[in-house]
Order: sequence, then C-alpha cells, then structure tokens
Amino acid sequence: MSQPPHLDQDSSTAHDVADSPSSRPAPCPIETTSSNGAGIPQWDPRSESVQRDQIASYDAMRQSCPLAQSPYGYTTVFRHADVLRVVEDHETFSSAVSRYPSVPNGMDPPEHTPFRRLIEPYFDQAHMEAFEPECRGIAAELVAQLPRQADIELISEFAQIFALRIQCAWLGWPAALHEPLRLWTLKNQAATMSRDREAQESVAQEFDQYIKDLLAARREAGAAAPDDITTHLLRNDSLGRLLTDEEITSILRNWTVGELGTIAASVGILVHYLADHPAIQQHLRDNPADLPAAIDEILRIHAPLIMNRRITTREIELAGHTLPAGTRLAVLWASANRDEAVFGDPDEFRLDRDPALNLLYGAGVHVCPGAPLARLELLAVMNALLSGTQWWALSDDSAPTKAIYPGSGFSSLFITLR
Repeated sequence: MSQPPHLDQDSSTAHDVADSPSSRPAPCPIETTSSNGAGIPQWDPRSESVQRDQIASYDAMRQSCPLAQSPYGYTTVFRHADVLRVVEDHETFSSAVSRYPSVPNGMDPPEHTPFRRLIEPYFDQAHMEAFEPECRGIAAELVAQLPRQADIELISEFAQIFALRIQCAWLGWPAALHEPLRLWTLKNQAATMSRDREAQESVAQEFDQYIKDLLAARREAGAAAPDDITTHLLRNDSLGRLLTDEEITSILRNWTVGELGTIAASVGILVHYLADHPAIQQHLRDNPADLPAAIDEILRIHAPLIMNRRITTREIELAGHTLPAGTRLAVLWASANRDEAVFGDPDEFRLDRDPALNLLYGAGVHVCPGAPLARLELLAVMNALLSGTQWWALSDDSAPTKAIYPGSGFSSLFITLR
C-alpha cells in the first residue's frame, strides 16, 4: 500500500490554530467563574465566536481548559483521556440522560446488556455482505445522476438523499417515506436549534407515528409482511418475550435519526476534504484500497458527530475538578479526536494511525453497534464518487456554509464535478 503525503491543512483554512505550541492560546480563552465552587470555566458552544469555527474553538478550549460549563446545563469534556475515562466507566458516568425512552443508548448495564445483545446481530458480517450489493447500487445510481461541469449543492442534492435512500433500503422501508423523512429531518434540525421543547415533542411524535404505521402494516400483512429488519424486530423474542412497540420505536428512532444526519454530514466532510486536498484525492483515486483508513482519518480530523451526553452517579474528580453526583456531561468527540497528546498535529493526515485511538465510533459498552453499516455506506458512496467521476473541486462562486452546533460538517457545500 503506497502512502500519500502527510499533508497539513492549508494555511488558509481555520484548522491551523493548533499547528504548533507557539500558536496555542495561553490561559483559558474564557473567563473563569467559581460560582459552583469548582472554578470551572464557562463557555457557550452556540456563541457566534464558536460557530465561526467550531474546530478551532474546540482546539483552543482543549489546550487550556479540560472542562467548561455551558449555559445549557452541561459540563463539556474536551480531552481524549478524560473522554475515554467517562465513556468507559458506565457505573460512574451513566447514559440515562434523556427524558425520552432510549433503547439501548440511554441504558446502563445490566439493563443495557440484553438489548445490546439483541441489536448487535443486525450489524454482523452476514447482514453487511447481504446488503453490500444494494448499498453500492444506490450509491452508483445517485452518482450517475449528478450533473457534470456545473455547480451542485452537495448536501441537499446528494448527501441527504443518499442517507435517506440507504437507510430506508437497509430497514426495508418503502420509497414513499423518502420525502416525508427528508422534510421531517429539516423540522427536527430546526427544533433542535430552537431548543423549543414543544417543537421537539411534536417532531418526536411525528417520527414515532411513522414507525407505528409501519408496524401496523406488517402486523396486518401477517406472514406476507416484508422479510426485512423492521419485520424481524417485530418478531424478535431473544429477550424471552416480544419487544413492545415502544421499545421497537426507540430502537428504530436511534438507528434512523442519528444515521440520517451523521451519514449526510460525513459525506459532506469527506467530499470537502478531498476537494481541499487534491493530492490526497488523487492518491485515493489511484489507491482505492486506502479508502477505509482514509475515511476514518478524515472523520477524525473533522468529526461528523459533535458530542454525546452522560451524567455522574456519584461525586467524582475529573480533570482536576470535583463534580457532584448528577453533573451532566457533554463528551466532545470533535475535540477528543484532535487531542495533540494522542495524535500530535491533529490536522496531519496519516493512514498509519492506531485505529484503537480513534473515537469516531465511540468506546466502552456504548461503542456504536452500527459502525460496520456506517463504514459500508461511506465506503460505497466514496468509491462511487471517485470511480464515477474524473475530479471534483470546490465551487469558485459559492463558499461552503458550516453547520451550526450541535450539527457538524456543512449546511451547504457547492462543488463542481467532471
């Protein structure tokens, strides 16, 4: 396997804030407070200064403030070692943080364990091999439809469509759901950004109704129901009983809501990175076998998923601060995966990194069970883009628009294909 050059981010981008020790901000860039008796700095992840460049802001915080409190009730954890400690100690740092049922994401062992065993087989090698031809077919079909020698807005015209098509195909959902789910995704993003609980409740109920309708249709069809994952969940009795509708809905919600946004964001990040780094784009065109490692490395540099939440079950010392029981934490993957103490220059692209250090798919008992599916989908779509085009570049006329916290990647990305 030939190696591409270990390229740093171009100096014109905003990711070079942490390139060298001399560029590191000296004390914490945000005024500290002792209002909680712990002296933990305050920060606002939704502030204009952070949104201007999320990655540079996370780098600055990580280098001088291992913890910071937000006005939204969370203490953010920035450093790799601290994030790893939190996610690997489920007894001290619980995942039961949501006000909605969350199976199994919002559970801790021992309750979590049987549900985890129930869902893992859906992502095994046999399921991935069976789905791979359809996955590659959808990716190739959508790439073939993209116009050449003209600007396209990649996120709405390709990445979101791919995420919807591929997720519905994997679950066995009908094409009639593509457009309703696309519109629902937009409403869900707006509700999340607004922090309007009524709006969030409304979109949650709308999604749940889609699932209930699918389950009702399969029950009515009986033995003639489609032989797909959704039907299989309805009939799964590995717990010694059938799943309740609420449990099935929660499982499918977790798989779908997270998958749609994260896959679309990942496609945008990957395409942007290769447009911005033509030498690496050419290397991957010439060496497609390097794609799996390259995808994970690019998504380490620019995370598609910003953070996950935990809550302390007892008083604990973390990063030099004493946190009381009930402290809500945000583990910031987008910062931890760029920690200089682990990765050196976080913007250096390398194919020879230890994959065990990459927290792209989490760690601990809640490490993402869907990682094999996500890797299959991203490999399929990037193979299709690289093999189905001669080149792509960023548009000369329209600059990318960055996504806003808690989103990542780009809300719009104009590129030209040839």
